[in-house]
Order: sequence, then structure tokens, then C-alpha cells
Amino acid sequence: MDEEEIALSVLSLTAPGVDGWKGDDRLDITRRVNDYGAALVQRFPDRFGYFATLALPDVDAALGEIARTYDELHVDGVVLHSNFGGIYLGDPCFDRVWEELENRSATVFIHPTTPPMPIVPGVPGPLSDYPAETTRCALDLVLKGHRKRFASTSVILSHGGGFLPYVSSRFAELSASLANDRSAEQLKAEMQSFYFDTALVAPSGLPSLLAFAPLDHIVFGTDFPYASEKVSKTFTDNLDRASGLTAEQLETINSGATRLFARLQRI
Repeated sequence: MDEEEIALSVLSLTAPGVDGWKGDDRLDITRRVNDYGAALVQRFPDRFGYFATLALPDVDAALGEIARTYDELHVDGVVLHSNFGGIYLGDPCFDRVWEELENRSATVFIHPTTPPMPIVPGVPGPLSDYPAETTRCALDLVLKGHRKRFASTSVILSHGGGFLPYVSSRFAELSASLANDRSAEQLKAEMQSFYFDTALVAPSGLPSLLAFAPLDHIVFGTDFPYASEKVSKTFTDNLDRASGLTAEQLETINSGATRLFARLQRI
């Protein structure tokens, strides 16, 4: 962080998360992970934030942990995977979770995970499938009306939103032609209501992201340590040197987290 001039990092446990545990063991390891993350923030409040892990697809356990981590640990938000056990986040079985997050005006970070389909033989899922997983999840949330129903919930999509910025016009126009409840313009606006982090994006994905997303909805991200230190530094340098991005625009992106977390505005 010091070498890259990163003032504060918001930490989270992304894929595969706590998938390796079942039943009570999953809830136990979830609580241990959250206690550890929250303790780091308590020790270094000006260097770290934390997104709580939830023991989904167990909705009751997730609701209990939302209450505990917000009310007792004072977390900054929650991290969700694109699917849990093959069930995407727009499924009605997760509505109670979204309703509770909406009541708290929560910030939600969505990270892709293994898709509920065979991966390409010999190609690791994080390499080829994760951008598609983010895209599938985001489109599902839009088409299910989540961005309207839960408008007080700020949702960050990792890795620049996958392919969403690049294919948003296709999604909006074709979806509008299949249903009459929303126009293409309304659907695109709902897609633009997400926040997008810059992890592993620049330079190739940056033009589509900048053309699609409001600048104040783009936030800096690294994917470290899942992406190695070398890779993370390469993409950070790519962003810093991106053509067509002014110093003022870069500062807006780099300080984007302060717009999502009131606590950070006081640091």
C-alpha cells in the first residue's frame, strides 16, 4: 500500500470464500473471518475498511450476521459472490437479505465466483469465466428490478463490471424489445447505477468503462492479493498512465471510496 501510495484499503474475502465449510462449520468460520477483519479495522482505522462475509445460501444465518457485523463490529459493507450454489443474487430466495441491506443503505461489493456450468478445459475460471460471471449477475439484478427496488443499496461490481460496459447497449435494446415495462434508456440507466472498481481493467477495458459509467461511479481497486503484487502494480500503473484520462479524472477515481463510506470522509 505504501509503495503504491494507497492510503486505505477496504478488505474482503472473495471467491471461494467460505464455500469449503458446511452447516454450523460455515457459520463458525464466517464469524471468525468477520471478527478478524473487523479487528484489523479497529487497530488501523485510517488504513483499512472491511466488507463482511455472509454464510449464504443460508439466508437466516446471513441475516443474523448482517445484524451482528453492522451493530457490533461496525463493518463498512458486505461482500457477495455472483452466485451461491448456482443461485444468482437476483433469485427471490435472497430477497430478505436484500431487504435488510436496503434498510441499512448498505454498500455491497459483488465478486465473481465459479459459474454453475463447466469451465473451458485447461482454462482457469478466474481467467475466462469471472468477467462473464459478473456480467450475468449484474444483468440478472437489473432485469429482476433490483436496482429500482433496492435503490438505497450501493452495489460495486468488481473488475470494471465484467463485460457489462461493453455490451450494455445490446442488453438494453434487446431486453426492452422483449418486455414493455422499461425502455432501453431506463434499463441502461439502471445498469449505470452500479459502481465499478478498476481492478484488472486498464488499459484495454478502460475506454468502454469510461464511456459507459458516470465518473463518480468508478472506484479504484487492485484485486491484491488474489492478483499478485506484480500484476496489481502493473494494472495500477496502467491506470495512472492511461491516455485520455486527466489528472482530475484520475483523482476522482482514486478517491471514489470516500463517496461511498461516510466514515472515510472523516479520516
